Amino acid sequence: MGQHSFESARQSFSVARRCTLVCALIFAGACDSEKDTPQVPLPSAPSVTPTLPEQPTPQDTIDVNAAATEPFNDEIVIAGQRFSIGAPVVLWSDPGGYDAYSTEPFFEGEPRADGPTGLRYKPGRARGTEDFIEPSLNELASLIDQFVLHFDVCGVSRQCFKVLQDIRGLSVHFMLDIDGTLYQTLDLRETAWHARQANPRSIGIEIANIGAYAPDRASDLDKWYTLDEFGWRIALPERLGDGGVRTPDFVGRPARPERVRGVIQNDELEQFDFTAQQYDTLVKLSVVLCKVLPNIEPDAPRDARGIVRTGALSPGDFESFRGILGHDHITSGKSDPGPAMDWERFLDRVREKL
Repeated sequence: MGQHSFESARQSFSVARRCTLVCALIFAGACDSEKDTPQVPLPSAPSVTPTLPEQPTPQDTIDVNAAATEPFNDEIVIAGQRFSIGAPVVLWSDPGGYDAYSTEPFFEGEPRADGPTGLRYKPGRARGTEDFIEPSLNELASLIDQFVLHFDVCGVSRQCFKVLQDIRGLSVHFMLDIDGTLYQTLDLRETAWHARQANPRSIGIEIANIGAYAPDRASDLDKWYTLDEFGWRIALPERLGDGGVRTPDFVGRPARPERVRGVIQNDELEQFDFTAQQYDTLVKLSVVLCKVLPNIEPDAPRDARGIVRTGALSPGDFESFRGILGHDHITSGKSDPGPAMDWERFLDRVREKL
């Protein structure tokens, strides 16, 4: 595979304040690890000639409160190569980035005696029944065919990384903060621990959102959202300070104005939607992933009526599925990305750009 060079502005964001908070939310719903994952038969390697999406038209561009006006890095790393996605990206090696390669606690403070040690991921990717390899871009394109969406149940990406890295010993390739900033914590050629049996063949993203709740617990959402003259907005708890959000004075609002109620895994749940900025970045990232790793198809699991499914796939359906899916499609005990995930609008936008 030839080297692809995609030039873009590479000026870093201003360095975010390092978090000195030691309080953490420990939720079991966001990620799963699986270190002894059964291997899934995978297709042979295609010839990959990735191209980047066209520049967004004005109707595609979402105003990020007009605050983040300085140039930003917009490149993700896939098998050592950089690809522009046209949205703000902070790499693990950038100032203020989140480094999942580290074996030490990331945040300041005394480490817990029972805290995780060692690697939080598996280096490389498994090729069939062979040992793990460090794949080239072309090899990676033959091995990866799923993109898994999670909500982080932490509210902001800084808190998500604290829970994953310092408390639970897990990992995920991307974290998507409420202002649309995308954090990449690992090269995609590494196997992150985020979705059990999907780990060897998938890329994972944690979307900052406090999650979905049963109607009798929906008042928990009031701790994270408040009403003002313009409608609902995200209101971070005082203990999180600015939450590490990189856009100055960012005001995050759900893409839809009211709570969304829906059924996931046969349970009725309520959730506030992701922000418009998060959807915008998620679309741009998905387009590039589908182009560079073309075994990821731009669709989600559907039932016989053609509707995106709201429960876990059978083992056979999971094995044959290639595309974009939620954690709830993989594991029956999970509900992310939740009933508020606007699957059809999101997928329509991805296919439009492809």
